[in-house]
Amino acid sequence: MKRWLRIGGIAFAILLLILIVLPFVINVNRFRPQVESEASAALGRQVTVGHLSLSLLSGSVGADNIAIADDPAFSKAPFVTAKSLKVGVEVLPLLFSKFNVTYITLEQPQITLLKTASGKWNFSSIGGASAKKEPQPEKSGGSVPASFSVAKLNIDHGKLSVGKVNSSVKPVVYDNVNITVSNFSFNSEFPFQLTAQLPRSGDVNISGKAGPINPEDAAKTPFQTSVKVNNSSIGSVGLLDPASGIAGQASFDGTLNSNGSQAKAVGLFTGRELKFSPKGTPGPKVVTIKHTVDYDLEKEAGTIRQGDIAIGTAQAHLTGTFQAQGDTQVVNLKLNAPNMPVDELEPMLPSLGVVVPQGSQLKGGTLSAELGIAGPVDKLVITGPVRLSNTQLANFDLGSKLGALSAFAGKSVSNPNTSIQNASLDARVAPEGTKADNINLNVPAIGVITGGGTVSPEGALAFKMLADLHGGMVGGLAKVAGAGSGKGGIPFAIEGTTSNPKFIPDVGGVVGGLAKGELGNVAKGQVPGANNLTNTLGGVLGKKKQ
Repeated sequence: MKRWLRIGGIAFAILLLILIVLPFVINVNRFRPQVESEASAALGRQVTVGHLSLSLLSGSVGADNIAIADDPAFSKAPFVTAKSLKVGVEVLPLLFSKFNVTYITLEQPQITLLKTASGKWNFSSIGGASAKKEPQPEKSGGSVPASFSVAKLNIDHGKLSVGKVNSSVKPVVYDNVNITVSNFSFNSEFPFQLTAQLPRSGDVNISGKAGPINPEDAAKTPFQTSVKVNNSSIGSVGLLDPASGIAGQASFDGTLNSNGSQAKAVGLFTGRELKFSPKGTPGPKVVTIKHTVDYDLEKEAGTIRQGDIAIGTAQAHLTGTFQAQGDTQVVNLKLNAPNMPVDELEPMLPSLGVVVPQGSQLKGGTLSAELGIAGPVDKLVITGPVRLSNTQLANFDLGSKLGALSAFAGKSVSNPNTSIQNASLDARVAPEGTKADNINLNVPAIGVITGGGTVSPEGALAFKMLADLHGGMVGGLAKVAGAGSGKGGIPFAIEGTTSNPKFIPDVGGVVGGLAKGELGNVAKGQVPGANNLTNTLGGVLGKKKQ
């Protein structure tokens, strides 16, 4: 027994000695020119590596100071740099000057992706030269592959910077990027998985298959993937101009597939704490969008085939197109939102930059809209009809706000809440402000209010309105007051701000209309009408009637 233990101990010592001595016997550093040559040939870029070292225990060769050159049309700086590279090798062939690679792991690399205004990427030419080569016979000391292939290709804890050439927009940086590829080859399909931390918050997990690499443009390589994005900060991933005001937290679960020229995204977008306006505040409700989007890689243009938006039980449908133009996207969209419950939408109004009078709240009823959304995402113009039905503006007394106008009604119309049977208008929302035309507001307790006006970007109101009030002496007086315009109603203005509107009677308009009416009566010999004018104006101006 002791004899066998001694033999085993001697064998172990010899093996240990071999493991210690063999790296010095095998000078792997002499393979460095071959490694650089084959890697450069495979990628179509100049590749440089530092000192090579052999580890028999792990069956790998290590290299330091890795650099892969960028396309000279983009940058003189490296496309990829890394402190270290680990290459799995078959040890026995090394004794016969054979360098057979089993895996490659690039550790903590920094990768820079750049895109031109025309849509060309700096990685588009990667592998092109290698993929076009015909098989060549082996040369002394090894072989130059026509198409590089390896069983496993890994990127561990990398940093990925994505930016645009000659752009003022800062690059977007993704940390802790990990990529695992099996059976990689330029000329065949290969499975892969990518995970990364997104800027500011969230992470992404992409898995699927890609390849073969397009020899003319690697960016047009076909792929089929499943994509999961968790709690991403919308404003920090570089897809939207920050000036658009669109922000919040987003998650995505779906598929992204491409044949190399056309891509399709299908899935479910879930947004939280969203805002859609530079002056908006994050909304409290979850917004989901079930979508199907087709994208033309060559034209950098897409079509939203399906965009089913849900805010609770409120449903809307978004369709249309978008096109990249420089650093921004230009859209031409249609939003169809029929009979959406107001109670679901009301908490989200601040996220849209919509401000109701301070302390008030919309309750009940439905909102319908058919809107066109066009222009650059940071300068959108939204137009179309909007209609409210059977709703209530709680904690807002429109009767008292109308002030002196209520004197025409001959009775008090004060009410802590304003019930609205119907409200419609043609809206135009643009960077220079909001315009509302053809306003028609039916408030059963007061009457029908019509008109139009504008809201400045700062929220200042400038509206000219007519009130066709119910009750008392309103009927005849409204007709006379509106005689100058050919329309019945008491003219008034709305000024102030969206949070604190001011309702101001247009006394000049009333006087002009009444005077014209009285002159007509005088011409007909009906002089007593002058007394009605005096009494009416006295009521408006707060004087006692004669």
